[in-house]
Formats: sequence, C-alpha cells, structure tokens
Amino acid sequence: MDLQLLLALVVGIATIVVLVLRTRLDAFAALLIAALVTGSIAGSAPTDTITSITTGFGTTLGSIGIVIGLGVAVGKILEVSGGADALARAFLKAFGKGREPWAMGSTGALVSIPVFCDSGYVIMNPLARSIARVKQGGYVTLALALGCGMTLTHHLVPPTPGPLGVAGILGADLGGLILVGLAFALLLLPVVVAYAKWMGPQLESEVNEEVRRAVYGTVTVGAGSAGGTATATASGDAGDAGDAGPTDEEGRPERKPLGAGVASLPLLVPLLLIVLNTAAAAIDRNQQGVLDPNADYTPSTWAATLAFIGNPVVALLIGLVLAVYVLLPRWTPRAKVNNWLAEAAASAGLILLITGAGGALGQVLRDSGVGDALAEAIASTGMPGILVPFLIATLVRVAQGSGTVAMITAASVSAPLVVGLGLSPLAAALACCAGSMVFSYFNDSYFWVVTRFTGLDGIAALKGWSGITTAAWAGSIPLVLLAGWVL
Repeated sequence: MDLQLLLALVVGIATIVVLVLRTRLDAFAALLIAALVTGSIAGSAPTDTITSITTGFGTTLGSIGIVIGLGVAVGKILEVSGGADALARAFLKAFGKGREPWAMGSTGALVSIPVFCDSGYVIMNPLARSIARVKQGGYVTLALALGCGMTLTHHLVPPTPGPLGVAGILGADLGGLILVGLAFALLLLPVVVAYAKWMGPQLESEVNEEVRRAVYGTVTVGAGSAGGTATATASGDAGDAGDAGPTDEEGRPERKPLGAGVASLPLLVPLLLIVLNTAAAAIDRNQQGVLDPNADYTPSTWAATLAFIGNPVVALLIGLVLAVYVLLPRWTPRAKVNNWLAEAAASAGLILLITGAGGALGQVLRDSGVGDALAEAIASTGMPGILVPFLIATLVRVAQGSGTVAMITAASVSAPLVVGLGLSPLAAALACCAGSMVFSYFNDSYFWVVTRFTGLDGIAALKGWSGITTAAWAGSIPLVLLAGWVL
C-alpha cells in the first residue's frame, strides 16, 4: 500500500482521537478537521477535499437527516404520552424478567432487516430508555444490545442494500444468502448480548449527565432532554410504569394509560410500510425479470405507490401524525405539542451535525483512494481462500467507516478471484458481509447515532460500541471459515 495513503489514514484517525479526548473541541469540529488533514496528506487538492467534505456531509444527511428528525419527534411523543412505557411493559412481560437485553437485541435484529440501522435505532431507542427507566438501571446494556442486534442483520441479511449488492456482484444465490445470513445473525446474537451484559454495567457510570437525566432523572413533561426524550421518573416494577399517564396543569390524570397495541402504532405502521415497499420492489422486479438488484427498472403502478408510502420519510411522517393524533389526548393544547416537537428538533441538531461530519470524513477517505489501496494490498498478498474477501472488507471498513461501502468494495475486488480461490459465490458473499462489521468508530455515522443516543463519549464510546461490533466480527470468523469449507 502507498505509504502516503497509509500515513493519511493514521494521522486522520489520530487527529480525531486527540481532538475529542484532549481539547475543548467537540466531535463535529474534530471530524471536519480530520477530514481536512486526511485529504491534505493523501495528496488531494484543497478544493477537491472541500468538495468531498460537502458532498459526504450532504449525501449522509440527505439519506438519513430527515429520518433522524422525524424519528426523534416520534420518540418524543411516545415518551410524553406514556406510549413508550406501555411498550416497555409489554416487552418485559413477553421476554420475562432478566431477559431485557435479549428483547432489545432480537427486536433490533428484526427491525433492521428492512430498515437502515440509523433509522431503526432512532425509532426503537425510546423502548430501551423506558425499560431502563422502569428498572432504574441497565440502559447502556440495552442500548448496546439494540444497536448491535441491528448491525447483525443490516450487514448479513438481504434485502438490506449492502448484501443485495454483494449478491449481485458475486452472482450469489439471493435466497441462499438470506437463509445463511439469518443463520449467521441468530448464531451471533448471543455474542452481542453477552458483550452488552458484560460491558454495559462497566459503562453505566460513564453516561453523560444530560442523557442520564433523560433516562432516569425526574424531568417535567415537556422539558428539554437529549435524544428527544423527556418524562417523569418511573420507579418500581414494570407493571407500575407510566400508570399515571399524561397529566394536566394541576397534575391530574387526563386519561387512562395507553395500551401496548395503540402505543405501537407510530412504530409498527412506518415499519410495515417500509417492509411492504421492500417486498413489493422484490416481487415487481421478479415479475418483470429484472433480477439484478443494481439494474434500473420501471416499477409497476402498484409497486410505485407502495414505494412512495413506504419511503422512510413518508412512512415516518405518517408515524408522526399517528403519534400526535392517536397517542395524545385530543384536548392537548396545540402550543404544548409544538413545544414538544421543537424540543425534539433541538435535541436532534447535534446528532445531525455529527452524523453528517462522519459522512464527510468517510467521503474524503473514499475519494483520496485509501479504501481502494487497502483492498488492492490485501488482494495481492495471495492469502488463501475465504479470508481474502473477509479481510478486504475488514480493512476497507476501518479505513472509511461505511459497512455497505466496505462489503461492496470487497465484493468488487474479490469477484475475479473467487474461482481461483476455490470459493463458492455464496461463501464469498458471506465473507464480504461479515468482514464489514468490524470496529465501528469515528468515521461511521452509525457510531455517532448510537453513542450520542446512549450518552457515551471518548474511551467509553470505543469500549461500548466499537467493542461490541468487533466482538460480533470476531464471532463471525469461525462461521466464515465453516462457510468456506461447507458451501
């Protein structure tokens, strides 16, 4: 690998670490400075680096920014209405006492099959907060299990975009990839839950004060808080959480507590619409004979309609309307609802900026050629078999942050090598997907979504989120080796 590109990567990462841990600058400024430093050392023209930063920032927020804003707003209404607490009681009852991390990990894995991790985490995080509030502890464990449960299926199971692209590039059987990807996810879920239960208690004291107050502290309904959440402290067991429901100006109950079925509507309806969109596109492509997921096609009228209402932006808008008009009492003053939504938007601001800056850094790393140089260096070593696509995806992920880009890059580089390495396309596809899960950190936008919502910073964020994604990656190695031998 070109030493200049390697130096650019190392210095860029060091810049982030030093600025975040040792200076007064926050992660948003640190990411932008690191992007400038990386581009300069890599030899990119200053104007090209600026273009990469603005493109990466805009592209990232263009795809996830609106969704984060709407998801935070839905979460706010779930919290102040008592809906999130109703769902927390239902989850605790379904999985049983002591199995809350399994509830969060399993739910995350299911939700993330049709939904991007970032969107799904924003939608589901209020549940983790409510369960932690009911139990008065364990929020970090639940948040990590939820986030990494989503990571598993997002990286391993079509119809998420990354695995779909890998299957198309390598010519892997899509049905086989779905089945084996699900098997991988099920086998790795215990690794995720075990790590969350081990590391979570160690990091509970590291949660920043703002998020801690939002999760555990007594906060007047409607008061500002991080991540779009604010509620009164709920103590005792799950059956007592949220029984008082919303109160009027004099503290009197306004209505009976919400049931889990009604409370779930702002979550389930958007998720179902997004799933219908995904399924409709797959069925329509099959009917038209357009089997290549990367090929353009003109959707039928019915598929185009579902694609519109199943777009995450439209689906979450519908969810927000349901939250406001179904969860809140009809006599709730408009000014109060507007205040809640304004507080949600304010709390989402820093998350949006940091998420966009992470995308900017990733774009600089891609445009400077660091990712491609790493992939080519690994492919040229002559490393045997199944570990070649796995390690290409691993190193590209570390270099530029995006798991989807990492697995697509690994598939592109590995495609000419599959026959010579004696691999089946399905085994190679699994290796690309699994290798891309490693060490989510500063240049990954999802890192910032999870850690900001969880309230972890600096070393604690690395121990929690970077650690759990690396544990999932390490757990996949024997599975990848087995796939290379069996498939």
